[in-house]
Amino acid sequence: MKWALIISLGIVLVILVSAIAVALFVTTTEKRQYLDNSTLLNDNSAVRNNNAKTVVIVFSRSGNTHVLANHIATLHNAEVKVITAEDYALGIPGWIRALYDARSHVTFITSEALDLQHYDTVYLGAPIWLYSPAPPIWQFAKSNVFTDKHVVLFNTFNSKFEQHFIDEFESLVKQNGAVSFSHQAINRGRMGNQLSTQGMLKVYNQYYQGVSNGS
Repeated sequence: MKWALIISLGIVLVILVSAIAVALFVTTTEKRQYLDNSTLLNDNSAVRNNNAKTVVIVFSRSGNTHVLANHIATLHNAEVKVITAEDYALGIPGWIRALYDARSHVTFITSEALDLQHYDTVYLGAPIWLYSPAPPIWQFAKSNVFTDKHVVLFNTFNSKFEQHFIDEFESLVKQNGAVSFSHQAINRGRMGNQLSTQGMLKVYNQYYQGVSNGS
């Protein structure tokens, strides 16, 4: 009985230590990526075009999807608007909350409703969390009207996405008026062996640079 208790406590301790190690690794990696991406975003921080017919709207924690958003904006002479969600700030608390909410379609965001009337094409970007687009982009899609718009969802991810979540997102934006929908996704690889930022943009160009808006 005594040895069984010791073994059980040992297993619990191993699991706890492993969980802490994973949390520290992931959040440290995210912070490093954020710092690296901040330099790129500061170099191109004001992606604005008041006459643009395309807008790129993005949520990003570590900046990877934001860098891609700016790249897409450059390719399509578009304007960029950033969604923020305080609940998912960098660090262990924000990471835990992100895991907890990963498949939720409701959350608190800034810039919840925007006037999209003068745009023809709307790009909506976010990372994939537990195989689904992150909650802030769902909240934005729920809160906005896309009448006669071409909507393009774009995602970066480390593992995979599940198609039924993408299909649900398509249904949502079409219920809110979108006339077409397409999906673009970049697999950046596992946390310990990810594509570089330039590698990510190269892959995007290879697969999507020649794709017309709304196709």
